[in-house]
Amino acid sequence: MTPVDIGLISIVAIIVLIYLGVYIPIALGLVSFAAIWIMRDNVDLSFALLKIAIGDSAMEYTFATIPLFTFMGLIVSKAGLGADIYGVMNQGCRRLTGGIGMATVGANAVFAAVTGSSIASASVFSKMSVPEMLNYHYNPRFAVGVVAGSSVLGMIIPPSAMLIIYSFVAEQSVGEMFLAGVVPGLLLAVAYVAAIWFMGRFTPGFVGGRKIEDNTLMPWSEIAIKTLPTLSLIVVVLGGIYTGWTTPVEAGAAGSALGILIAALRGRINFKSFWETVIETGHITAAILFLITAASMYARMLGIAGLPNELSNILATNDLSFFTIMAIYVVLMLFLGTILDTASIILIVVPLFLPLIEPMGLSLVWFGIVSVVAAEIGLLTPPLGLSCFVIKATLDDDRISLKDVFLGALPFAFVMLLVLVLLIRFPALSLAILN
Repeated sequence: MTPVDIGLISIVAIIVLIYLGVYIPIALGLVSFAAIWIMRDNVDLSFALLKIAIGDSAMEYTFATIPLFTFMGLIVSKAGLGADIYGVMNQGCRRLTGGIGMATVGANAVFAAVTGSSIASASVFSKMSVPEMLNYHYNPRFAVGVVAGSSVLGMIIPPSAMLIIYSFVAEQSVGEMFLAGVVPGLLLAVAYVAAIWFMGRFTPGFVGGRKIEDNTLMPWSEIAIKTLPTLSLIVVVLGGIYTGWTTPVEAGAAGSALGILIAALRGRINFKSFWETVIETGHITAAILFLITAASMYARMLGIAGLPNELSNILATNDLSFFTIMAIYVVLMLFLGTILDTASIILIVVPLFLPLIEPMGLSLVWFGIVSVVAAEIGLLTPPLGLSCFVIKATLDDDRISLKDVFLGALPFAFVMLLVLVLLIRFPALSLAILN
């Protein structure tokens, strides 16, 4: 067999192993190690490349962003900032048709800016938003669909774990990836709100809900108390990166320190819960380090197999246009999204297409945003829509089935696809803040 054949078999083997439940880094690492050994008939080379992969991952200065932003997200969740933002947003929107859904989207967008986790958003807002919407007779499918759809904002609006992982795979600046995610994330949030208004106007049966007669307004002082901590975190983290006052690592450290202070002032943290947060941060960081190391090994295997060059030659021979190449890329991402999680898709597919995109003079930062949005659609699609499973498990309500969650999320997956098309057609949307 040629190296290309071995490389193709390796990719299929990785996908099959992940789908069968093998831990992602183990599938990536073991198959890549074995493929290099077979291609070069030299086990010492496999061990040498594994050593380099581990060193390149753990010794990178920017890797410190992962534990710092992970810790910040966990401590902010403990501080109860998600509930505060939801309360403020709900106060302003609830008398509109679909208003509680709009409030959920807005609160998720803000919450994403201080946590960076879709799973955390899905879990938090399942407990707050869905019961309230059901109390006001909203369609259960719409209620869970809004939470599922808006939860993906956590992986697009910075700080985002997926943007950090992509930055390691593509060797791009974490700070630039964060800044590039702001406009697309806000665009998606606005698109969700517009979609909810449209559904409330033209498909009221799907939205449901009844008019809220309560005219009680939240005092401005209470609004300030609830929003100031979150806004201060956003200013410290994203403001510091945007102005250049702090690096992403320093911004993560400052955000973590401020998160501890907010949680302490609110009486939401003690030594025991702080230690639990540190331990959980360690577990998540170790898992991501393992993932990045395996991805580095996988990228080296692809290079030795010559698969990126082979793919480039095939596309060049057929004289495919930019939009055709991007259509193939998106369809591949969407297909894999039905069977794999977001991290797996990015780690498997992106290294194949990077050598194609760079010679075309396209921005790898823009490509990263497109990749993350395309992969995130998979969080809402069966059979492996992770956000949908998290919502179902968090609710633990027999009245709402997993089928209801997926059907409710379907319109929001379609909105994501439309936004993805806009991002591909107009790269300036992703690069606006950087220019």
